Amino acid sequence: MYPSLSLTVYALTILNAACASPMLPSFMRLAVSDATIHSPDDTHATIHSFAINNAHPDNRQGTSDKDDFAIDSMFAVSESPDDSHATDSPDDTHATIHSFAAKANTHGKFDKDDLVSNPVAADSLYAGLGTFAHLPYVQCLQNTSLTYDIAFIGAPFDSGVSYRPGARFGPVAIREGSRRTLLTGGYNVPQKVDPFRSWAKVLDCGDIFMTSCSSSIAGTIPRLLTMGGDHTITLPILRALHAVYGPVSVIHFDSHLDSWSPAIVGVDPDDDSAMNHGMYFWHASKEGLINKGASIHAGIRNNLVDAHGYEEDQELGFRVVEAREIDDIGIRGVIERIRECVGDNYVYLSIDIDTLDPAFAPATGTPESGGWSSRELRTILRGLEGLNIVGADLVEVSPAYDTNAQITAFAAADLLFETLSLMVRQPVKQTA
Repeated sequence: MYPSLSLTVYALTILNAACASPMLPSFMRLAVSDATIHSPDDTHATIHSFAINNAHPDNRQGTSDKDDFAIDSMFAVSESPDDSHATDSPDDTHATIHSFAAKANTHGKFDKDDLVSNPVAADSLYAGLGTFAHLPYVQCLQNTSLTYDIAFIGAPFDSGVSYRPGARFGPVAIREGSRRTLLTGGYNVPQKVDPFRSWAKVLDCGDIFMTSCSSSIAGTIPRLLTMGGDHTITLPILRALHAVYGPVSVIHFDSHLDSWSPAIVGVDPDDDSAMNHGMYFWHASKEGLINKGASIHAGIRNNLVDAHGYEEDQELGFRVVEAREIDDIGIRGVIERIRECVGDNYVYLSIDIDTLDPAFAPATGTPESGGWSSRELRTILRGLEGLNIVGADLVEVSPAYDTNAQITAFAAADLLFETLSLMVRQPVKQTA
């Protein structure tokens, strides 16, 4: 397992793109006051104080490095030191949830005090802290003594969108969509693994803020599943991973290539406006972050600027599987094309929710009809078993456009569940 200190470094470098492109932000922890929080009213007051202090740069000098309660409260998860439902550790909480779900699933006999002596079980199944699949929430950026293997982390950022905004609320929507993941247990039947009860210690680290630039260098890091946010977050993640693994093979599920040259919009590549969620792979390729010739887009179906769009994308190092090809080669053919492309290389998996047809995922910024179904994409992901995945993201969930049934949030949570299962089944292997 990896020390959480490494995640601190990773989070500080994960968006260091601003050093090359000032517009692209980097993640960075902001501090809040030393106030001890004893009640919900104190929580709300602390959040207000945090917002007020950070609205005025001169006030930030008095903030503390010790307390990040308000940060996660504003964007994702929260916990009170005096919570009457507290258990001895986050692992105890998750174990209780599993026990409760297992009894419900097997129609086992509940002890008469189950819902009284262990109120966290009932609360966590239906409400509780807003973490992915009720995973233990730990402030990973502060707890440098903690060890773990895989972490979920939210990136609430959408300043790089080109059409509909709202992806900054993606992490909270995905977490909400994952609440029922453990309702009947966490065993993934097709993948034959329970990723929540395995060799891997998995946590939810909450959300992280973004600032203009960080020049820190990433060290050895745990594997992260990042919940966006718009797709520009992938570029700084690739930059941080490059410091550890070198160029990685990218498996990019999307309806768009996301490899536009800045010249298409008539700007200089070094200009602030040369970065949005349709250009980041152009930058990644030019910076040597991807394994050229061994990276692939899958699910593509957008219009191109001209007839040479695929040629230019190929020059950047990508191959392409169009969404329509599934009609001819089938799901197995798509899987084989992807596996043949990336081989045994280190792999970064990036999933844009608009890979799915809008019938299955309407809540996204740039929807394109003619996409794959949620069943098809989940099956394709399962077919990537054994690949050397070093990290992943799921991006572009904009919950404001979802249905009342939250079908996009559910689909996103399920895709991350499949991805987590892949990562648990195959620890990272050293490559030559």
